[in-house]
Amino acid sequence: MDLTNIDEVKALLNRHGFRFSKSMGQNFLVASWVPEDIAESAGLDENTGVLEIGPGIGCLTRELSERAGKVLSVELDRSLEKVLAETLADRDNVKIHFGDILKQDLPKLVNEHFEGLRPVVCANLPYNVTSPVLTKLINSGLFDSITVMVQREVAKRMCALPNTADYGAFSVFIQWHTEAKLLFDVPAGCFIPQPKVTSSVIRLDRRKTAPCAVKDEDKMFAIVRAAFNQRRKTLVNALSSQLKLDKQYVENVLAECGFDPKIRGEVLNLTDFAAISDKIY
Repeated sequence: MDLTNIDEVKALLNRHGFRFSKSMGQNFLVASWVPEDIAESAGLDENTGVLEIGPGIGCLTRELSERAGKVLSVELDRSLEKVLAETLADRDNVKIHFGDILKQDLPKLVNEHFEGLRPVVCANLPYNVTSPVLTKLINSGLFDSITVMVQREVAKRMCALPNTADYGAFSVFIQWHTEAKLLFDVPAGCFIPQPKVTSSVIRLDRRKTAPCAVKDEDKMFAIVRAAFNQRRKTLVNALSSQLKLDKQYVENVLAECGFDPKIRGEVLNLTDFAAISDKIY
């Protein structure tokens, strides 16, 4: 069965009485080059254990299983159980786990399913939960790399440089913990039903060490969030109002770090945020 042939996919779904769910952000791939290129981009081998999120009907899952030692696919929609049982019946190295990825105990899943294997993530992420899922995956510190398809706008934010419209707190978070690389775009016509946006595949490789030294990472990110929560305000006004700091004190800190008191957070890079955090805390 060709899981990217639109006629065969429709027949498969009709056979099992499946209906797409908008609330789950379900869009299935119907272009064979996309799952092939995603799986190739993940850098898999027989020593790799892959966590996939939202396998859909299993077209990416099959590509992953041909390259990796084991694939664990977490799927929220129970109505896909019979579909996946059919499409992945011949894949002995694939395990389907039904549940919400945001509620899963990731260390437990990795220990149970990937013993002796190098854990990575490769997935066509449901777009409505992209940010919380990536945050959970990265904060777990379990995965060497995360290769995912997301909305193009989100991918651009993850890779954005300071002093650009796409740069924000999520950019800083992603780039602090990983090295992000935008790989390729996927047009809307590669899916059924077609989404209203272009998608992009991005690879995030976990940093072995932080990009620079900082005394308290949590407090630095509190400053980052404050800076971008009110990004139109100067950094002095944003930090003083969000973190309840004296405005003159914040001005003095910025001056000691060599910054104009009128700057906004969107112009600061990772090293700048670390320096300001160390001065404040």
